[in-house]
Amino acid sequence: MQLETVLILEHRDYGAGYRLLKVAAPGIAPQVQPGQFVHVRVPRLNDAVLRRPFSVFQAQADTLSILYKTVGRGTAALAALAAGQTVGLIGPLGHGFPLDGPAERVPVLVAGGYGMAALYLVAQRLPRQGMVFVGGCSAQDILGIEDFTALGWPAHIATEDGTRGVRGLVTDVLDAWLGEGRQSRTPEFFACGPNGMLQAVGDRAQAGGWTAWLSVDRHMGCGVGACLTCVVKCKAPDGDWVWVRSCKEGPVFECRQIQWEEES
Repeated sequence: MQLETVLILEHRDYGAGYRLLKVAAPGIAPQVQPGQFVHVRVPRLNDAVLRRPFSVFQAQADTLSILYKTVGRGTAALAALAAGQTVGLIGPLGHGFPLDGPAERVPVLVAGGYGMAALYLVAQRLPRQGMVFVGGCSAQDILGIEDFTALGWPAHIATEDGTRGVRGLVTDVLDAWLGEGRQSRTPEFFACGPNGMLQAVGDRAQAGGWTAWLSVDRHMGCGVGACLTCVVKCKAPDGDWVWVRSCKEGPVFECRQIQWEEES
């Protein structure tokens, strides 16, 4: 982890109201692992103390990219920045997705909308090819499919209104794939999206005796484990539960760690 002032190389529309911000980050970018994030100090928000966390979408050599949507004052100020300007980052932060699973496991990426941003590096860096399942409310919520298919990963799409892919939830197309005689192959899930989707993927993994790595989204204050605003309820070895920091011990947890009863 380090603090770095980075140069904006590219800042453009990505589609569906999202923007892609690419920066030169020679200190942070080479250290990024799939599923980690950066904390951004947005300029022109001098009265705002807190940085904004963003998943690292792409990282290579000395550059990294994030995807974001303008939803408030912070992201509106971020959207006003242009190539050639600078922005402050802390990163890489958090505990990402492990990529050292057994070779016989089939990687299965499951994303809900923007959750795909946290999964691209998994597909890029895993030594074995798998499948991608992406869901959203409508076609405009389906992002980055071309980035995954360019890596040779087949993509299955579901939208609740049927405007792209299969009408229904992403777990519907996932269930169809799991039921097509492929249960003889052992899937390993990597998921990022709404809590309900994460719990549903985790439930399927536990029922099948499989592994599921879930990236849990929480509001973050400091991003480095000090403020305790981003805690997740996790199971303790004695059968009880404990609060665990998503910015430090997470945001990625194995599905059996998470206590969902009061989280969904």
